[in-house]
Amino acid sequence: MHQHPQRTIDRARRMLDERVLPAVERRSAPLEITVRRLPGEPEPFEQAVAGPFEPFAAGSAWGPAWTTSWLRLRGEVPADWADGAAGEAAVVIDLGFDGGPGFQSEGLVHRADGSIIKGVHPRSQYVDPGSTTVDLYVEAAANPDVAAKAFRPTDLGNGLDPHGEPQYRFRRAELVALDRDAEQLAIDLDVLIGWAVELAADDPRRSKILRALDRACDVIDPDRIADCVAAARAELAPVLAPRSVPSAHRVAAVGHAHIDSAWLWPMRETVRKCTRTFSNVLALMDDYPELRFACSQAQQYAWIEEHQPKLFARIADAVAAGQFVPAGGMWVESDTNMPGGEALVRQFVHGKRYFAERFGVEPREVWLPDSFGYTAALPQIAVLAGFRYFLTQKLAWHPTNPFPHHTFWWEGIDGSRLFAHLPPVDTYLSELSPAELNHATHNFRDHAGATTSLVPFGHGDGGGGPTSLMMERARRQADLEGAPPIEHLTPAAFFERAEAEYPDAPVWVGELYMEAHRGTYTSQAAMKRGNRRGEHLLREAELWCTTATLRAGAPYPYDAFDRIWKTVLLHQFHDVLPGSSIAWVHREARAAYEQVQAELEELIASALGQLTGDGETTIRFNAVPSVVAGLPALGASQEPAATGPAVSVQRGDDLVIDNGVLRITIAPDGTIPSLVDTRYHRELVAEGARLNDLVLHHDLPNAFDAWDLDDTYRATATPLRVLDSLHVTERPGEVVVEVRRSHGASTYHQTITLAAGSDRVDFAVEVDWHEREKLLKATFGLDVRANDAAAEIQFGHIRRTTHDNTTWDEAKFEVCAHRWVHVGEPGFGIAVANDSTYGHDIRRLPGRSGDPLAGRTGTGIGLSLLRAPRYPDPETDQGRHHARYTLVSGADIATAVEAGLRLNLPVREVRGTTAPAPVVAVEGEGVVIETVKLAEDRSGDVIVRFYEALGARTSGRLHWDFVAEGAEIVDLLERPLGSFDGSFELRPFQILTVRLRVREVDSDELH
Repeated sequence: MHQHPQRTIDRARRMLDERVLPAVERRSAPLEITVRRLPGEPEPFEQAVAGPFEPFAAGSAWGPAWTTSWLRLRGEVPADWADGAAGEAAVVIDLGFDGGPGFQSEGLVHRADGSIIKGVHPRSQYVDPGSTTVDLYVEAAANPDVAAKAFRPTDLGNGLDPHGEPQYRFRRAELVALDRDAEQLAIDLDVLIGWAVELAADDPRRSKILRALDRACDVIDPDRIADCVAAARAELAPVLAPRSVPSAHRVAAVGHAHIDSAWLWPMRETVRKCTRTFSNVLALMDDYPELRFACSQAQQYAWIEEHQPKLFARIADAVAAGQFVPAGGMWVESDTNMPGGEALVRQFVHGKRYFAERFGVEPREVWLPDSFGYTAALPQIAVLAGFRYFLTQKLAWHPTNPFPHHTFWWEGIDGSRLFAHLPPVDTYLSELSPAELNHATHNFRDHAGATTSLVPFGHGDGGGGPTSLMMERARRQADLEGAPPIEHLTPAAFFERAEAEYPDAPVWVGELYMEAHRGTYTSQAAMKRGNRRGEHLLREAELWCTTATLRAGAPYPYDAFDRIWKTVLLHQFHDVLPGSSIAWVHREARAAYEQVQAELEELIASALGQLTGDGETTIRFNAVPSVVAGLPALGASQEPAATGPAVSVQRGDDLVIDNGVLRITIAPDGTIPSLVDTRYHRELVAEGARLNDLVLHHDLPNAFDAWDLDDTYRATATPLRVLDSLHVTERPGEVVVEVRRSHGASTYHQTITLAAGSDRVDFAVEVDWHEREKLLKATFGLDVRANDAAAEIQFGHIRRTTHDNTTWDEAKFEVCAHRWVHVGEPGFGIAVANDSTYGHDIRRLPGRSGDPLAGRTGTGIGLSLLRAPRYPDPETDQGRHHARYTLVSGADIATAVEAGLRLNLPVREVRGTTAPAPVVAVEGEGVVIETVKLAEDRSGDVIVRFYEALGARTSGRLHWDFVAEGAEIVDLLERPLGSFDGSFELRPFQILTVRLRVREVDSDELH
C-alpha cells in the first residue's frame, strides 16, 4: 500500500480533533450557577462572597470591561459515577474563552472556605471538585482582549468605563466524567502528528510514524472511542518507544510563565494573574514532580505575599523543594536601556535581598527574556551583584541581522563577562510541540561546541504557565528517536552544565542592541521624565539625608527610601518605562511619579533644613560630584553665585548674542544658522544646517505602534520654522530668547539662554502636543566630522558609528543615550546634554556630490522629544510636555559627563546659617561619585559608589570627613570583597563600592 503522507496527517488530525478529544468527556451533569457582579474594583474573597448572588445560566452575557463577576457552582457528583467506571469526575469551566490564555477573561477557583484551588483559562478548564459535593466560587475577571485589536486604536485600555457592553458570553460550568485513557491517546496522536509534519520526507522514522498513524485510525471506531483506546495506543506504542541517539541535540525544559507586570492590563490585574498562574503551577507540580518552574520578578512574589499569604506559604514550600525557582534576582524584569546605573544596581539589590530573606536563595542568572535590548554596562553590574549567567530571548526578533550565537560570553564596557544564552527555540512561550523542538535543534548555531539549549515553556505575557498537555508532551519526547531529548532542569543547572561543556564559547563585546522597538526610547514622554527625575531626586535625597545623619544626627529614612526605590523600580518594567502599555497603566504611573517626586522633595527639604539651621543667609547646595559654579562637589557654600561680564545683543535682521566665548546668530525664523566659538575661531553649524531645529516627521511603523520606529520616518521631514513671536529678555548675566510657534493642532514654546562667559547654550521647549502618528525631534546640524559618537550609558559610555557601512551600522538609526552624547574631532568636540530624553539619532550629514569641496560633511544630532502612536494607548502623549537640553562647545568627554550631571542635578538654594562641608570627596581624573548613602543593613555605615567615566585607567583616593573605624571594598549587595585604605586604581569604566564603618559619636563630636 502506497503512503500518502499529507492524507495520513489530515486523517489523523481530524480523528484527533473531531473524535478523540471530544470523547475525553464521557458524561456530564449540571451544576447550579449563581452570580454576583461587581461594577467596580475587585474585592477579597470574604467580602465578595458575602453579597447577594442571583441565578445565572450558560449563554448569559457577562463582564463589562475590567469588571469582576463571582460565580458560585453547586451540585452533587452523580452516584453512578462513584465507582470510577464512568471516568474521573471534574468540573469544567468555560467563561466564554476564545483564543489563547492571558489576553481575555480569566478565572480563579476557590473552595467554599476561601482556599485557592487553581486558575482557569482556555488551555486549563478542568478543576478537581474535591469531593462528591461541589461548592466552588470562581472569581471571573472580564479583562478585555486588547491584543485582539491587532494594533488598531482602541479605548478598551483606558479603564474608565466599567459599565460598558459585556465582553463575554458564558459558555459552561458543569460536572464531567473524564476518560483519562482517551486523553492519553489524544496526546500520543498530538505528538506523533507533530513529528510526521516535522521530519524530512526521506527520514525512515517519518514513514514508520505515518504507518502507525494510519493503523491507529483504522482501529478507532468513531462511535465507540472508549472501546478502541487500548488498541489504538498499541499501534502507536512502537513508534513512541525508540530512544534518541547519543549525539542528538538536547533540550533543558524550564517551566515558565512570563507575566508582564503591566502591559495590556493594569498592575492590579497583574496581582490576580500571578495568583491564578502560580496556583496552577503548584497544582501541576502535584501531578508532575519533575516540573521545574522558573519565576523571576521579586515584586510579583511580594504582591502574592501581601494579597495571598496562604498561597505564598505554598510557594515557599515549593521553593524549598527545588521545584518553584526564584530566577533572575531583579525587582522586576526591567528595561535595561533607560534606567540609570544606580537604578539597575537597586533592581538587583532589592531583588536578591528579597529572595534571600524570604527563601534563602540567591539566583546566579540574569533572566530577561523580553526586554528590548541590553546595555553594555549590564555585565559588570551583574557580576558585581553576584551573577554569572544571562538569558534573553528578544534578540531573536532581529529582522535584518540574525544574532550570530545562541551560547556565548557577553563582555561589557569594563571587560566583565557573563556566560549568556539565547534559546534557539525562538520563544519564551514554548508549548514543547514537535515543531518548536525541531526548530530549536536546527536553528541552534553552536552545535560545534555545545549540545544543549534551554526551552522556556508555558503560556505567558498574560500568564497561564505550563499545562498538563505540555508535561505529557515532555514525557513522550524525553527520550524519543528523532526528537531532542528533554530534561527538566532549573536555569542554574542548565547554565552550569552549558558552561562546563563550552567554556571557550565565542565572545560578543558591547551592547546587545535590539533591531526593533526603537520607539520605546520616546513613547510616553511622561514615563521618561518621571523616571529621570525620580532617579536624580533619589540620588540627592540619599546624599543629603546621609549628610544630615553624619553632620546633625538626623534619623535616616530607611523605610521611605526602601518604599520609594521599589516604586521607581516597578515602573522601570519593560512595558511601563518604554511606554508600551495601555492608558490605564500610564495614567497610574504618572500619578506614582508625582507622588515620588513630592515625597523626595520633602525629604530633601527636611535634610537641608537640618543641615543649615535657622537663618536668612542663602546657602547653595551642589549634588554634582564636581565643582559647579564655585560650589564644592557634593557640598554647599554661602558664597553668592558668580556673575560674568555682560552679554551683548545686536538686533537687526538677525539677532546676534555674544557672551565673550560664544556668538550666536538667531535667524528671523527663530533657528540658529550660526554659532561661533571665539576661543577656537570656529563655526559649529554645518553649512545649510540649523541648531535647535524642531522637525516633525510622519511616524507610521509597519507594526507595533508604541514600540517601533521605522527608518522610513526620515523620508518625511517638516522643519517648524513659522513664528508666532520672538521675544528677547536681557537679565544680569544672561540673555533669554523666547520663540513661540504653532503648527497643526500643537503649540511650541522654545527658549534659548546664553549666560555670561559660558561655553554652553541652554535650550528648553514646552509643547502642547496634539498630533497623531507624528515624531518630533530637536536637531543640531554640527560642522564636526565624526566617524563615531559617544553616548552615555550606565557607569560610562559607548561609541557607535555615525555611518551606514554595514547593515549592523545601518540598523542603529535610533539609539538610546542617557544624559549626554558627544561628537568630536581631535582637539575639539561638542556635547549635547538633556534632562529627560533617551532616543537619539546621530548620523553623518549628506555631502555635496560633484562639489570639489565635498567631504565637508558634518554630523547631525537629533533628540527624539515626542511621539504619538495610537496603540495600545490612542491618546499617547497628548497634552503638555517640557524638556531641557544643553549644547556645550569645545567639550571633551569629561565636560560632557559634567554637563549631564549639572542639567539633571541643578543647584539648590535654601535659607539658613551653616553650609555643611562635604562628607566625602574623591581625587582622580575621570572618577565620578555615583552614590552616597547609608548601608542597606541599617548599621549606619556609609556606602560610597564611584566609577571611572572616561574609559581610561586611573588612580586616586577617596576621602571622608567623619569618624570611621575602617573601610572595605564591597559588592553591590554590600558584602565584603577586600580591605580599603582610601587609595584605588581603576580600569576603564570600573565601578567600586566602598563601605565606611561608622562608629557612634556623642553629640559634642557632631559639632
